[in-house]
Amino acid sequence: MLNWSTFLSKPAWLQRLQPFHPRLLDTLRGGYGRERLLADLGAGATVGIVALPLAMAFAIASGVKPEQGLYTAILAGFLISALGGSQVQIGGPAGAFIVIVYGIIERYGLPNLLIATMLAGVLLFAMGLLRLGGLVRYIPVSIVIGFTNGIAVLIALSQLRDLFGLHIDKMPADFFAQIHTLWAHRDSFNLYAFALGSLCLGGLFAWLRLFKPGTILPAELVEGRSARAISRVPGPIVALVTLTLASWLLHLPVETIGSRFGGIPQALPAFALPAFTWATAKQLLMPTLTIALLGAIESLLCARVADNMGDFQRHDPNQELMAQGVANFVVPLFGGIPATGTIARTVTNVRAGAVSPVAGMVHAVALLVIMLVAAPLAMNVPLAVLAGILLFVAWNMGEWHEFARLRHFKLPYRSVLLGTFFLTVVFDLTIAVEVGLLLACGFFIWRMGQLFQVEPLACTLPGVEVHSLYGTLFFGAVGKIESLPERLRGDTRTVVLEMHRLISIDTSGVDALVQLHRQLQRHGVRLIVAALNEQPRSLLSRSGFDTLLGAQGHAATLAAALAALAALAALAAVNAGPAGSNPAG
Repeated sequence: MLNWSTFLSKPAWLQRLQPFHPRLLDTLRGGYGRERLLADLGAGATVGIVALPLAMAFAIASGVKPEQGLYTAILAGFLISALGGSQVQIGGPAGAFIVIVYGIIERYGLPNLLIATMLAGVLLFAMGLLRLGGLVRYIPVSIVIGFTNGIAVLIALSQLRDLFGLHIDKMPADFFAQIHTLWAHRDSFNLYAFALGSLCLGGLFAWLRLFKPGTILPAELVEGRSARAISRVPGPIVALVTLTLASWLLHLPVETIGSRFGGIPQALPAFALPAFTWATAKQLLMPTLTIALLGAIESLLCARVADNMGDFQRHDPNQELMAQGVANFVVPLFGGIPATGTIARTVTNVRAGAVSPVAGMVHAVALLVIMLVAAPLAMNVPLAVLAGILLFVAWNMGEWHEFARLRHFKLPYRSVLLGTFFLTVVFDLTIAVEVGLLLACGFFIWRMGQLFQVEPLACTLPGVEVHSLYGTLFFGAVGKIESLPERLRGDTRTVVLEMHRLISIDTSGVDALVQLHRQLQRHGVRLIVAALNEQPRSLLSRSGFDTLLGAQGHAATLAAALAALAALAALAAVNAGPAGSNPAG
């Protein structure tokens, strides 16, 4: 009889896939009322204002038009919040992508960047679907700090052209070429641009301290209601508006968004399908992997930061990756650039009182309204001001205190962090992460090999040596087993390996034990293993090593092994007694 329940059930492989379940659904089912809606509306509007200068600045620094950054913030921001696995994360263009995007455009062109971003979206979605979100946690923190600080340095370097007002048509992507180009055009230094950028950067640092009692202003001025209201205005907006007005009123001879890009279109983005061929896709393998890897790391790190900022439900990393994948697949169809979770805007969202993904969706709508209404005003924004904002972002992005803390850590941590940092700056992120992971793996293998110990134990039985194995016997530690015969006494007839502190063993470890057994056999020495844990016992059994040793080569405990050896020695002494006695006696 046909079992319809079995026939209609999902296959086992399909059941192991991550179900598509956005966090927004849980929010709306959990009694989402007027109070929570008002909190999200206020937070979303605040983040939308903050995202305006950042989206334009990130786009310009990445080598694309400012509206492409706005399109990315609007579309990706809405999709990531609506479909993601985090309660308060804000998505959009990120500073970490600036160097990556600029390098891809420089080498492959803008159309291929769009294709690589779409392919990265497919890869991100597949990673979430296959429940690979947890793997990002296995990337060592030293690598994350190294490439984050490296990207921050590259962002700062890329903004020196606009900060100094240099007349450079096209900045190269290579680190040393950028330095050479900046030095070669030093004669075109613009004092007005430098003054605007410096005022912007200095003002942003001062804005953070301005409303803290006793720092810059007297406490009585800071604690008033009007002062508290002003303190909630984002610093980048204050800098953008005031310095743009100053530049426009004083007719300063500086480059603006309008003079370089012709302004921002006051319209919705148009749908356009990039020209796609498999031949092109094969050439974009490394850019695709780079975008996907960085997007996954940044988004999940940002989500973890958001989880710890309030009483929020822990994010679902796999659902977050699927949302990132959808966003990065859709955004290029409207001319957008890669998107991921953004820490600065997420922190702003939390501090503004957001309680659900609705705030992120409101932020996208607010940004769209601002773009449609205020697009003509953006023509007058000096690029030096945006450079100052990005320099501030780069400073906050880097974890510079980690360099000072390096003296407290050992060589492996220092080597991985500094190696990843310098490779990110000099080469690119992909090489830096690959080499960083290789270094981390190499040092990990070395440390695990050092932890494995073969310790001699005291034994009163003649001709018996006992050694205790501690740690993990794997391919990086087998040398300590291979050298054991050289350390044995000349009268040794039995070697007991006590293994109750042996956590695990791999096939290389099994092979080392097999070779040890054969080498001891050639010298007439017996090998006994005692007190095996579950994993070593299972592998030694499956490999046939227990059969090789025989029934007498195993013992449940060290005491049992020594008791059996003592009994054999006593029996041998009794059997030898009559033969050695004097018949005449």
